[in-house]
Amino acid sequence: MYTPKVLKHFQHPKNYGKLKNPDGTGKVGNIVCGDVMWLYINVAKNNKNEEIIKNIKFETFGCVSAIATSSYITDLAKNKTITEALKISKDEIVNGLGGLPSIKIHCSVLAVDALSEAIYDHFIKTKQPISDKLEQQHLRIVKDRDTIEHRYSDWTKKEEELHNSSI
Repeated sequence: MYTPKVLKHFQHPKNYGKLKNPDGTGKVGNIVCGDVMWLYINVAKNNKNEEIIKNIKFETFGCVSAIATSSYITDLAKNKTITEALKISKDEIVNGLGGLPSIKIHCSVLAVDALSEAIYDHFIKTKQPISDKLEQQHLRIVKDRDTIEHRYSDWTKKEEELHNSSI
């Protein structure tokens, strides 16, 4: 059912944890399956004066695929420029992991969304211009989150309390 690479990232996730004072934080979730991802980035400049993702960590509450995709996207994004990181796709994650069950493809979408939200948060904090594509992606994520939080408000409050108590 799961490829050896998926199981490796699930059993030994890379870059797991929370960054102190992250430059950007992305939080996404899917209440239907119960997966929630937090992705934290620290940004620095490379020798070409481009912003790169210098450090990246994640915390994920979810299934095997959710944890594996979270781990894998941190490997893909680390030390990439922001521009390169924004080009990471769900297909790149799925293919890099050797495939996911079709019912678990949404986990790769969540991982991409978490990364884009962390970058969006960084841009907001540093007052940088935001591309139309990133803005549209952010608005879609916010709309989805608002719909879910309204429909499942009791559950999302408990989930936030659980996360904040583990800090």
